[in-house]
Formats: sequence, C-alpha cells, structure tokens
Amino acid sequence: MTATASSTTTPAPSLRRRALGVAAAVVACVLIWAVGAIAGVDYTVRNPGQPAMELGPAAIVTVSLGSALLGWAALAVLERLTRRGTAIWTVLAAAVALLSLFPVVATDATAGAKVALGAMHLAVAAALIALLPARRS
Repeated sequence: MTATASSTTTPAPSLRRRALGVAAAVVACVLIWAVGAIAGVDYTVRNPGQPAMELGPAAIVTVSLGSALLGWAALAVLERLTRRGTAIWTVLAAAVALLSLFPVVATDATAGAKVALGAMHLAVAAALIALLPARRS
C-alpha cells in the first residue's frame, strides 16, 4: 500500500517544478523589462514593413508565458515519444534560445532595448532548462 501511495504523489512535484519554471521565466522577463524601463530604455522596436511597436509589460508577459508553455508542451511530447526526450529537449531549447537572439540583433531598436530583449530571451531559456526537466533521483 505504501508503494501505491508514493507512486500517486510522483507527478505532483514534477508539475509544481514545471509550473515554477514557467512562472520564473515570466517573472524574470518582467523584472528585466522593469529594470530597463526604470533605467530609461525605450522599448520601441521597428521591423521592415511593419509599424513601430512599443513593448510594454503585457506584451512581455504574453510572449514569455506563451514561449514557456510551448517549451513545456514540447518537453512533454518528447518525453512520451522517446526515452531520451529530456536530453533532446535540452539541446533543442538551447538551440532555440540562441537562434531567438538573431531577430533581436536584426530589429531596429535602441542598444538598451536590444540588450534587455536579449536578456529576456536568455532568461526564459535559463529558467526553463533549469526547472522543466524532471530531476533524476
């Protein structure tokens, strides 16, 4: 009976840990945005063929939350498809994080905005890579 009780509690720590990873990614981005805003960073970005866009906290929360949840979903799928899902996901997450920096560099924005946005991209990756994969016992 003890074995059954412990096996039913196994998913909860993983779920909590993953939810914490998503929350940490979002909070880190909002904090980076806030520090930049306090420091006077102009978060207006311009891309060719599109109107200028001011990146406020709502956009930061929306994009970081969406990215974090997408990362969680990708990890869950890979874990179900293969025994090496966590390792594959970690490599893919690191690659996506690095590739996500190219648009930041290519966009028309102030240096402060580019640094802050790049830091946000890396903060999401760091939180997710550190907290989404299950710990090995």
